[in-house]
Amino acid sequence: MHIAVNTRFLLPGNKLEGIGRFTFETLQRLVRQHPGHTFHFLFDREFDARYVFGPNVVPHVLYPPARHPFLYVLWFEVAVAAWLLRFRPAVFLSPDGYTTLNTSVPRVTVIHDLAFEHFPQDVGTLQRWYYHYFAPRFARASARVVAVSEATKQDLIHTYQIPADRIRVVYNAADDHFQPQPPQVQQDTRDRFSAGKPYFLFVGALQPRKNLVNLLRAFDLFKLRTGSPAKLLIVGRTAWQAGPIFEVYRTLQHRRDVHLTGRVTEEELVQLYAAALATTYVPYFEGFGIPIIEAQACGCPVITSNCSSLPEVAGGAAQLVDPFSVESIAEGLALVHSSAPRRQELVCLGHENTRRFSWDQSAAQLWQVLLEVAGK
Repeated sequence: MHIAVNTRFLLPGNKLEGIGRFTFETLQRLVRQHPGHTFHFLFDREFDARYVFGPNVVPHVLYPPARHPFLYVLWFEVAVAAWLLRFRPAVFLSPDGYTTLNTSVPRVTVIHDLAFEHFPQDVGTLQRWYYHYFAPRFARASARVVAVSEATKQDLIHTYQIPADRIRVVYNAADDHFQPQPPQVQQDTRDRFSAGKPYFLFVGALQPRKNLVNLLRAFDLFKLRTGSPAKLLIVGRTAWQAGPIFEVYRTLQHRRDVHLTGRVTEEELVQLYAAALATTYVPYFEGFGIPIIEAQACGCPVITSNCSSLPEVAGGAAQLVDPFSVESIAEGLALVHSSAPRRQELVCLGHENTRRFSWDQSAAQLWQVLLEVAGK
């Protein structure tokens, strides 16, 4: 069987985030577990050789690079459509929520969230136009839609009226290297990143939906009320519309206790999770929320939001807060900070919760969807 895959989110270098991570982890397993099938990887630029996971992968570079709404149309509706017409694979898998309307090849499209439908102000005008026009059409044109959570599945049903029997849920997971670290490694990590002090941790791109404005205000309120020496470490790249985050940061009374680290290595990320007082991940909308289970896998308590997919992913193993309420987030920080028994409870529950998620399981489920669509 010949399978075409949109791999434009497999970017050169170490730049994999949520969608890229799902693509990388599932595809490398599919390629290696099914050597008798040929995978055609469709890139939109020169690719990193490490993404050619086996001899049964045939890479193709289709231009132009698709990083702008007009170029999305050219890439998917012209370049990809022409390639599919020429090669006629059994199925076209698109892990990033986009596909092409201009083909008769059966499509499997992975949709991670519909945040742009609920919070359109968080994306630019052209991007918003593209999403609103194409996203529902992509979902309806796909033989199967894969949602990364039950919350996203229900959103697809209610927002786009996609029949439930055409949607399959395939979760994200945490990689095996996310594990608890020895006490000395934890202390060395605190010495390096927080001057030896305890710290709360945020991991994710700096953009509106991650709700850093309210997290920063809540941390300032927590510091004011408790006088704690704890710090807040913010790990991740600066993405889009990050201006309000920095504006709030500059007004904080305790901004010297907030450290923006930028990107860190995978090894450092594991160490930061393992040594944190708690991971504070409080978006106001999320399709899955990989940092929750990465933190839990490292033995780190989690504070997260009580909405969208986050309670589902946390599995009763997190301190839930209202992301729209600075007061609620501050109370969550104070509770976890002050109660060692609560932290230990969250660590134990989190360890159990991570057993629900496995990239091997996710790849196997995705493979079954491909076989279903290809009629094998």
